[in-house]
Amino acid sequence: MDSDFILLRNYISKFIKLSDADWQMLEPHLQKRTLKKHSFFEQEGKKAREVGYIVEGNMRHFYTHQGEEKTTYFYFENSMVASYISCLTGQPSMITIEALTEVKMIVFPYAILNTLYSQSPAWERFGRLLAEYLAMGLEERMVGLLTLSPEERYIQLLESNKRKITERIAQHYIANYLGITPVSLSRIRNRVLKHTPDL
Repeated sequence: MDSDFILLRNYISKFIKLSDADWQMLEPHLQKRTLKKHSFFEQEGKKAREVGYIVEGNMRHFYTHQGEEKTTYFYFENSMVASYISCLTGQPSMITIEALTEVKMIVFPYAILNTLYSQSPAWERFGRLLAEYLAMGLEERMVGLLTLSPEERYIQLLESNKRKITERIAQHYIANYLGITPVSLSRIRNRVLKHTPDL
């Protein structure tokens, strides 16, 4: 089996026990794709039809409001990525997913995944667990935006499993993610480092 496909299978196996027969239902539909830096996997206003798995690279997920980009999520290797609401509803995507580096990924049609849900109990369970995983991430992000200050959200990034955002993402994108200007982020970073030099 292709080594990149093995990575995807291992990722899925974190959610469900995947038999060879279950895997072979998806494998024929997998395609490799390389995105250049700043190219798009999905675009606002266009219908999303694919699910991706990142083998190498970084991506961001943003929407546009009154001409301004609002970054809401970052993706790294060993992550699945899609405009899920657009895939589910068939409506144009409300978000854009952009490659921040060259990205190597595996893609497959969402329609195939949706079909597998009714053909295999394992795939149906994967769909439920994936939806729960996404819901937890969305709630965590929403609660942070509503209850924490930008400085508290930045400290949370440093102290959580999201620390790689601060290590691998450009500062202006992190500022956008936190809802502040790059200058404000620089001030927050200086204050945090002054008071917690071990971070």
